[in-house]
Amino acid sequence: MSKFKIEPNRFKAIVIGGSAGSFQGITKILSSLPADFQLPIIMCLHRLKHVRHGFVEALSIKSSKPVEEPYDKEGIKKGKVYLAPANYHLGVELGNTFAMGTDDMVNNSRPSIDITLETCAYNYKNKLIGILLSGANRDGAMGMKKIKDRGGLTIVQSPEECMIDTMPKSAMALCEIDHILKVEDIILFLKEVHKAYS
Repeated sequence: MSKFKIEPNRFKAIVIGGSAGSFQGITKILSSLPADFQLPIIMCLHRLKHVRHGFVEALSIKSSKPVEEPYDKEGIKKGKVYLAPANYHLGVELGNTFAMGTDDMVNNSRPSIDITLETCAYNYKNKLIGILLSGANRDGAMGMKKIKDRGGLTIVQSPEECMIDTMPKSAMALCEIDHILKVEDIILFLKEVHKAYS
C-alpha cells in the first residue's frame, strides 16, 4: 500500500528546481520515470551560463524521456521534459506557453528557480507539484511559498540527504512543505502520480 494517495487527474504539471548537489538526484528521478509519464516536467537547474552544450545531453543519457530546452512562446506539451536554457530565465505564461528572458539575475542566478516556480504557481495554481532539491542558496524558497499559497503541492529533498541543504531548508523556513522526502521517495511519489493518470 502506497503512503501517497493521489487523486486521478489532480495535477497538470511538475516543476523541479535544483542547484549544487542536485545533479545526482535529478538524474535518478529522470531515469526512474515511466516512458509514458503524462505530466510535463519543467526543470530549472543552476548551470554554468557560458556553457551552452553538454548539460542537456548529460541529463538525456540518464533520462527515460528526452530532455529539451524550450524556445520563447513554445507551447507546453503533456509528457515532455523541459530544462531552462543556460543564462535565460524560464517562465510560464497563461495560455500554457514558455516565456524566456535575459532580465537581471535573481538570487545571483539566471535562470532563477524562483521565477520558474512563481510563474508556474501563477499559471497552474492548485494543479502544480513543486519539487526543490539540493542547493547552496535561497533561490527557489520564495517560489515554493508561492506554490503553497496558490494551493499546489510542495516537496523538498530531505536536508539530511542533500549535498548542500541551504535550498530546501530555506523553503522549509518560509512555508509548511507538504512532503520532505529522500530522492527514492520522490520517485515513489511520482510513480503514484503516474498510476493516477494510467
